[in-house]
Amino acid sequence: MSETHYPNRFRQRLLSGETLIGSWCGLANPITTEVLGLAGFDWLLLDGEHAPNDITTFVPQLMALKGSPSAPVVRPPCNEPVIIKRLLDIGFYNLLIPFVETEEEAQRAVASTRYPPAGIRGVSVSHRSNMYGSQADYNLTINDNISVLVQIETQQAVDNIDAIAAVDGVDGIFVGPGDLSAALGYLGQPAHPEVVKVIKYIFDRAKAAGKPSGILAPVEADARRYLEWGAGFVAVGSDLGVFRAATQALCDRFKK
Repeated sequence: MSETHYPNRFRQRLLSGETLIGSWCGLANPITTEVLGLAGFDWLLLDGEHAPNDITTFVPQLMALKGSPSAPVVRPPCNEPVIIKRLLDIGFYNLLIPFVETEEEAQRAVASTRYPPAGIRGVSVSHRSNMYGSQADYNLTINDNISVLVQIETQQAVDNIDAIAAVDGVDGIFVGPGDLSAALGYLGQPAHPEVVKVIKYIFDRAKAAGKPSGILAPVEADARRYLEWGAGFVAVGSDLGVFRAATQALCDRFKK
């Protein structure tokens, strides 16, 4: 299995209703990403919004996931067509688009991942994703193998959730609990009852639209709750979080 998972098994599994467990990758390192891939997560989020990643650090991480059961999902820094085009060209098939607040922004995210006439993705005859031009059917089949997940992080996005979820090509609705809690007036309190109530509302509206919902939930009790609510794709931790907790615990055992 290649790291691009072509045809896109992650998308197939997501849309079929499977529960997919993932992890965040924020260390921008192919070795730690490779280790996470060996663990057997269904998907790994390679973060380009809040981690020190760019095109040159993403490529070796994709290479490190060759043969892994973990599907790479990338979060670009913003919903911008040129950035998205470059991520597609290096081999990502699954994108988590941050800070989507309106139906139009969701439509733009989808269009950025599709070749014309379905979208606005720029065409190159030779890039890493089409095996440098050797995959003859790439241009004809790739539009059906791209997964677009949109991130709900603001009150405006919550207000527009039905319109966003209804956009053709949006495969999943993802809650950004940190930004959402801040937007609701509870900065640093993603488990506040008022925030959790809104998260449940987003999940319910996604379900009503026939779209899976997802979230980052590094606290196990939160993750269990969201899974019980029917979340389809949940990141249950991060490389940075696991490394930080383990190293601190090791030090404390000997120094305290």
